Amino acid sequence: MGRFSTVQTTARIRERLPFLRRRARMVQAVRAFFEGRGYLEVETPYAVPVPGEEVHLRCFRTVLDHPDGTSEVRHLHTSPEFAMKRLVAATGQPLFQLARVWRNGERSATHMPEFTMLEWYRPGAALSSLMDETEHLLCSVLPPHLSYGEDALDLSRPFERLTMQEAFARHVGVDLLASAGDAPRLAREAGVSLREGEDWEDLFFRLLLEKIEPHIGRERPTFLTHWPAAQAALAKRDPADPRVALRFELYAAGLELANAFEELTDPQEQRQRFEADRARRVQITPEQDWPLDEAFLEALPDMPPTSGIALGFDRLVMLATGAPRLEEILWLS
Repeated sequence: MGRFSTVQTTARIRERLPFLRRRARMVQAVRAFFEGRGYLEVETPYAVPVPGEEVHLRCFRTVLDHPDGTSEVRHLHTSPEFAMKRLVAATGQPLFQLARVWRNGERSATHMPEFTMLEWYRPGAALSSLMDETEHLLCSVLPPHLSYGEDALDLSRPFERLTMQEAFARHVGVDLLASAGDAPRLAREAGVSLREGEDWEDLFFRLLLEKIEPHIGRERPTFLTHWPAAQAALAKRDPADPRVALRFELYAAGLELANAFEELTDPQEQRQRFEADRARRVQITPEQDWPLDEAFLEALPDMPPTSGIALGFDRLVMLATGAPRLEEILWLS
């Protein structure tokens, strides 16, 4: 049985080798891109006391044993975000990291419980500048024209920039921001039935998934920007319109590639958001409880105005190679 398994594994690796060689070249190209722009590559701990504050992500848990016989709970992080922002606050430098991250219970064609995240943070950059830089990155590591699934992407054209308000008006036919917090109104104007127990946020994401995401990023990548303030997470609100947050996600050929913020640096507002997220998370999964990251909150006032982004590197490799499943561009899975 063991021999048969070994033979199968060897065959799978050999089949993947062209994809894996491309992956290795893309790692080199990414590092060259950021080093050429003055970024410093960093490495942050993977086993941490606080893995993140996302409501719906499940974390891997472990125990750190000390030589004196005591022990502490640790979690494998879902993102290096908190640690990297502390480094930005301490150094004021632009930083990037190719980090392994973990999200328990996730496995599909585009999800794995362990994967590689490319994160970078640029002090002094507004969200529009970060979109420019992200576009330059993709154009530097991908060919100008590529096919993925049924989509033909033209990266020689400027990427589309579409606000969430514009996207809902175009594809759902509603005034999204006018309905904020009012689930019955959003359902009525969208022409859908409100499901039992479904609140405004649930309906927002259902409409986004079913009516918007299938239609964006199909001919050229699309930045979906200015998310409702309820989905601000760690982004600051837009001073010109506090109903929205300075956040974007990037879509290309049916793949959600990246999530980015113009970073919130107000520790009191961030604490309030964390506490609200925690209450919702623990209600859903009571075991997903840990202390607030006080070191991160204490560092926020020292962080200069910064924009940061998390990009799924494995999905970027899928786009480059045409691999239909994420596991096909991993050395072992």
